[in-house]
Amino acid sequence: MTSNALLTLDDLHMYFKVEKNRYVRAVDGVSLTVNEGEVLGLVGESGSGKSTIAYTVMGMYHQTGGTIEFNGEKITSATKGRSKNFKRTAQIVFQDPGSSLNPYQDVHSILSLPLKVHKVVPKDQIDNKILEILGMVELPQDFIYKSPSSIGGGEKQLVSIARALCSNPKFIILDEPTSSLDVSIQAKILNMLMRLKKEIGLTYLFITHDMGVMRNVSDRVAIMYLGKICEVAPTETFYSKPLHPYTQMLLSAVPVISEEEEKLKPAKVESKGDIPSPVDIPPGCSFNTRCMYKTDLCMTEDPVMRTISPGHIVRCHLYDENRNEDNKGI
Repeated sequence: MTSNALLTLDDLHMYFKVEKNRYVRAVDGVSLTVNEGEVLGLVGESGSGKSTIAYTVMGMYHQTGGTIEFNGEKITSATKGRSKNFKRTAQIVFQDPGSSLNPYQDVHSILSLPLKVHKVVPKDQIDNKILEILGMVELPQDFIYKSPSSIGGGEKQLVSIARALCSNPKFIILDEPTSSLDVSIQAKILNMLMRLKKEIGLTYLFITHDMGVMRNVSDRVAIMYLGKICEVAPTETFYSKPLHPYTQMLLSAVPVISEEEEKLKPAKVESKGDIPSPVDIPPGCSFNTRCMYKTDLCMTEDPVMRTISPGHIVRCHLYDENRNEDNKGI
């Protein structure tokens, strides 16, 4: 584990049994680090395993294998539950605030519970603390007695973020926090999240499928496909020099509104095949059914992660050390 790593996943597996001897390999050997104070963007299509990583880290799923180390605390597959310290220090904001907030409670009740559980302030200071947190997420004080059913989707998400802040966390997983919201509300929430990161020193694992959002909020980006990490790079490197064919495919599909922006995109990488079933992932590289650069080796041998430059790693046979530079195809 690096000296400033807050969260480290080492060979993490999360399988779901669907029938005898058949499993969905939702997370299949993921090793990843989130450094203290950074925003790590985790990107991929629906079903890639992004949210499964989030739920496994938080203890909602009991990992099949591998280890999780958070803030010096090692969590193995044999660990049952999460410690109270973990639950205070690590929080999650879900994609759909409507399903994550109790519709029968008002905002005061929703926010007072974590304050009481984690004993953040004395009981006689809870109301003042709730008003302080509402101000942090830019909600007016009169929201304290509103219910989730009486407010809009963006406001519900702000209440969810406020709830996450109640325990004074160091680390927050943001699981598609703006994907179901209007663009104007998205911008407001993203700006607020970045402000809070600076003001109180938060670390984020930001999960999304939106490559445009990721460019504006992340320090590093990790790309997932069918349960595996394809590429990890600093954000500037990731967008200027994408290496994995899947990464290039995603970036080439990002909509732009000017010729200047179009010139910055990688050349169009077409996806000609279908996404395999997560129950029947093909041998070799799992992207071989869609990759225009595949070789015979890609059909039989799963590539391993290789470091291409400082902080930039990729899992693709095109960058194997024994390949001739002229034959890389990209």
